[in-house]
Amino acid sequence: MNNLLKGKKGIIFGALNDKSIAWQVALKCHEQGAEFVLTNAPIAMRMGEINNLAAACGNAQIIPCDVTKNDEMENLIDKSMEILGGKLDFILHSVGMSMNIRKGNVYTNLDYKFMHDTLDISAMSFHRLLATCYKKDAINDWGSVVALTYIAAQRIFPDYSEMADAKSLLESISRSFGYQYGKHKKVRINTISQSPTKTTAGSGVKGFGDFFDYAEALSPLGNANAEQCAEYCVAMFSDFTRMVTMQNLFHDGGFSFTGFSPDVFNVGKDAE
Repeated sequence: MNNLLKGKKGIIFGALNDKSIAWQVALKCHEQGAEFVLTNAPIAMRMGEINNLAAACGNAQIIPCDVTKNDEMENLIDKSMEILGGKLDFILHSVGMSMNIRKGNVYTNLDYKFMHDTLDISAMSFHRLLATCYKKDAINDWGSVVALTYIAAQRIFPDYSEMADAKSLLESISRSFGYQYGKHKKVRINTISQSPTKTTAGSGVKGFGDFFDYAEALSPLGNANAEQCAEYCVAMFSDFTRMVTMQNLFHDGGFSFTGFSPDVFNVGKDAE
C-alpha cells in the first residue's frame, strides 16, 4: 500500500545510524509520503550519520535537541511547525540512555546522578515533549505519538538495570498523557514494546546476545527486526489506527505471551 501517510507531517527522534529503529521509521515514513523533521541530541548527531538519512528522505531538515532542556524542546516544536508549515500529525520518541549501564554499574549499586539522568533522558523527556506540544497546540486532532519501549518494564532482565524503571515510567506517561490529550484534542499516544533489536544502543547492554537468542527461540514468529517495527510505527501513524490509544503494544513475534517453547533448550548448544 502506497501513500499511507501522504500529507502527514511529523518529528522523528533518535536516528543514529542505519541500525536504529528510528532510521528505519524515517525511511518508511518517507516511502509512504510523509514529511518530517529529524532530531537527536547534539552529541549523537556528531557521532552518527543522520545527514545521510536526511538526504535519503528528500533532504529532510535536522534540528538538534537536548531532550532534558525545556527551551530546546520548545525550539524543536516551534521550528518543526515553521519548517513543515503547520501542526504535526505524528511523532516518534525513540530516546534512551543509561550511563550506569555504560559504566557497568549493577542495579544494586547505582550512581544516583546517573540514574536521574537515565530517567530524565529516557522517560521524563516523553512527558516534556507531550507537555510542550500540548501547551503549543502543536499536534492536529487525531494525531499519533509513539514511544519505543521494551518488555523489561514488566519482566526482570537483570542486566537491563535501571532502564527497566525508565521504560516503566515511559509507559505510565503514555497512559496518563494519552487520557489527557485524547480528551483535549483526540491525540492518541501509545508505546510499542519491541523485540530485542540489534541497534547500537541495544547491543551495548550486557548479555544482549543472550536476550536476543532467548527471545528468538521462545517467540513463535521469532524476533521482529527494525524494519518490521518501522512498518508497525507507520500503521500507528496512519488513519487506520485512529481509535488506538493509551496502549502498550507488543511487537515481539509473540514473545510476551509465550510461556514455554522447547526451542529454548537448544539456545547455545550449537556453540558448545
